[in-house]
Amino acid sequence: MGSEKKRDGEEDTSIFMKEVTGEFGYVLQDVPHFTDYIQNLTTYPNPIASNPAYSVVKQYFVDMDDSIPLKIVVHKDTPRGIHLRRAGPRQKVYFAPEDVIACIVTCGGLCPGLNTVIREIVYSLDYMYGVKKVLGIDDTFPEVFMTPSEMMESQRFEPLLGGYRGFYAKNTIELTQKLVNDIHKRGGTILGTSRGGHDTTKIVNSIQDRGINQVYIIGGDGTQKGAAAIYKEIRRRGLKVAVVGIPKTIDNDIPIIDKSFGFDTAVEEAQRAINAAHVEAQSAENGLGLVKLMGRYSGFIAMYATLASRDVDCCLIPESPFYLEGTGGLFEYIEKRIKENGHMVIVVAEGAGQELLAEKSEQDASGNKLLQDVGLWLSEKIKEHFAKLNKMPLTLKYIDPTYMIRAIPSNASDNVYCTLLAQSAVHGAMAGFTGFTSGLVHGRQSYIPFNRINEHRNSVVITDRMWARLLSSTNQPSFLEPRRIEEALVNGSITSSGDDMHDLDLSHKFSYA
Repeated sequence: MGSEKKRDGEEDTSIFMKEVTGEFGYVLQDVPHFTDYIQNLTTYPNPIASNPAYSVVKQYFVDMDDSIPLKIVVHKDTPRGIHLRRAGPRQKVYFAPEDVIACIVTCGGLCPGLNTVIREIVYSLDYMYGVKKVLGIDDTFPEVFMTPSEMMESQRFEPLLGGYRGFYAKNTIELTQKLVNDIHKRGGTILGTSRGGHDTTKIVNSIQDRGINQVYIIGGDGTQKGAAAIYKEIRRRGLKVAVVGIPKTIDNDIPIIDKSFGFDTAVEEAQRAINAAHVEAQSAENGLGLVKLMGRYSGFIAMYATLASRDVDCCLIPESPFYLEGTGGLFEYIEKRIKENGHMVIVVAEGAGQELLAEKSEQDASGNKLLQDVGLWLSEKIKEHFAKLNKMPLTLKYIDPTYMIRAIPSNASDNVYCTLLAQSAVHGAMAGFTGFTSGLVHGRQSYIPFNRINEHRNSVVITDRMWARLLSSTNQPSFLEPRRIEEALVNGSITSSGDDMHDLDLSHKFSYA
């Protein structure tokens, strides 16, 4: 296929990703493998070969040369470009089933589908590979299954130590098929979760002391960075431990992958809030329904929920700055739309318009900047403005379904997706791959190097067709002056700092009259 390309002075990149080149501009950004740093490893025939479930499958092993292109829209003279390794079972595995001690940890915020991923990892390891030893990283896990009276009798009132902090706990819980059988019907995570608490040395010491040799880490961008640090330390120690990431973010802001699990469920659940806002707005004189949805830095939930609803008149996201007063401002648009229709619905992502609010300096345990509540701020600003006009009495209803959306069980579509992610992760670990994230790329399950997942945040591109589809659906303005549209076309995005907002040339803003 070609030779491995090593980059001078990029030791970190070289241990996270191997570049293999081929003819016609082919580049494979490959994930690490045990054989990269451990010699003379024993291999075993894949148990799937004798698994009745796969007996009717014509080709159940993935060819080692199979790969997935990152770019699928090409011209006749376009080089083959960058590819990722295709996920799936291999003919040889690097673990005997009886030797495997796997562990699963969930980190960061909640997301629909967490329990489904946990369940499917346990089932996949057992049904496909005969692995019986799977641990859940959480000191106080049994309380999840206790009745209130049983919890009182146990006299255990410690907080959950899920997430990376769970590695510091003295106990783990064995995850069996019986234990996880029905957990996909629940929201949240049975293992508990937390932000922060990442101490690479302590975590790897715990992994090594417990004899764990497969680590499945479910979490967002910060969690995947932590997983990369764990893999790097494990590799430095020369341990035969597979470190596998499963990307989780309700905001859908992880790059490379088509989407994150739980996103479809979140968009579907957001419809209930939008429908309620629409009913409230329609039922009142000059009614306005304002809905705040999740989206700290990326407005995907707000955008897709708006497109799915058809009842939204205006969608505000972090990637597209807006302003309130003056010609072409939000207030002018609200007045115009309510005069035309008698009511209006606005969807705002939680990270939108932060440059208009007083800045907060605090951060959460994951290092994320704490945001001001743009929903409450915007509702008050709208009320104040129209009260001053004294010519249009406005009835505003504000709905914030944030935690309702992320705390529910995953829907059917996400359950299927979670199954594919979990099975692909298990196949990769058993085949000796490590330091990778399992993800869907152009509809195919792929193994993605940690450094590619962690290199930037996925966000809505306001010069893309999808945002144009939204604008044509809502008939809202872009809130951008011509100069800034040109900037967006050149750069692919626009900045939204407070200074930029003050630099806007108000004389060139669009008018809706």
